[in-house]
Amino acid sequence: MEKDVEYRGGKGGVVRLSLAMVLVQVFQTGMAIMSKLALDQGMLVFPFLVYRNAIGALCVACLAFVLERKHLRKLSWRGGMWIFTNALLGLTLGMSLYYYGLRDTTAAYSSIFLNLIPVATFAFSVMLRTEKLDLGRVEGVLKVFGTIVCVGGAMIISLHKGKTLNLWPLHAHVSEITKVKPKIHDFSRGTGFLVGSCLCYACWFILQVKVVKELPCIYWGTALSCLAGCLQSAVVGVLVNKEKTDWMVKTNLQLGTVLYSGLLNVAVTFVLVTWAVSKKGPAFPPMFAPLSLIFVTITETIFMGLQLTLGSILGMILIIAGIYAFLWGKSRETAEDESLPSHSVLCDSRPAPNPPIKSDLPI
Repeated sequence: MEKDVEYRGGKGGVVRLSLAMVLVQVFQTGMAIMSKLALDQGMLVFPFLVYRNAIGALCVACLAFVLERKHLRKLSWRGGMWIFTNALLGLTLGMSLYYYGLRDTTAAYSSIFLNLIPVATFAFSVMLRTEKLDLGRVEGVLKVFGTIVCVGGAMIISLHKGKTLNLWPLHAHVSEITKVKPKIHDFSRGTGFLVGSCLCYACWFILQVKVVKELPCIYWGTALSCLAGCLQSAVVGVLVNKEKTDWMVKTNLQLGTVLYSGLLNVAVTFVLVTWAVSKKGPAFPPMFAPLSLIFVTITETIFMGLQLTLGSILGMILIIAGIYAFLWGKSRETAEDESLPSHSVLCDSRPAPNPPIKSDLPI
């Protein structure tokens, strides 16, 4: 099928893309919880990245060999450069900073900082003219309003606790089940890591537009990005973690975290995000990042004994309302663009349409 990089698609396409991005956030929730427990058990960041990227590369390469076998020969040195840069921002810098921040804080706290990604991505996209601001139209106001409300909801969850809601019995012996000893957190250092991770991911989402244009296929591009990320992490890891024992997977939880992250958070997530960016632009996928905060909060409340507060409920409502406002504005904008004749200029603030790229992505 053809990948339309003009960010178009009917209502059915928006629904499918939205469901795919919600699924990505479900994967993100599992990754945050499991990774935090594994890091508390002593798993090191760069060995973890090497293993998860290797698994992701292998899984996607199998799909690419079946679905995009003929496209491999079309890859060029120029495309390889974009693959290397793509992996450096998303899989090496972005993920390593996130995991170091997660190690020094908590799963819920790290999820809060993921909500900075939509703001940074939207701001960068406007500056680079890949996204329209256009506050003189309802669509532009809705997108800006939705972004602000999402971030406001995230901040309420983090800063305003309010009354505790005891909705179900707390599980006091989770630490005995998972065999994880409490860690001393360094929130100042962890915050710095998480902010750096968010900035890297904002740049990574914008870079996806260029990657989609340069690469002839999604699966091979994703597989090679994972391979590049694996090699980059291995080089840094050898310098940082020199002991053989540092590279050992010591517990079943650590092994499960590696497999889960490689299969779902690398292989499946990269394909879904690349597909969404090719259809709706770089600001679309990160708008769903606040959902992970909701999912992590609920998960930690039910299974890890954390208490749900009134501030958490209010923040969740605002996050959902913000996402709906942004998607509504994006949908109105898409419908108006589709109504224009094919020879019309869409907007001075939007780059010229790019030639379609062939792909066999079965979505």
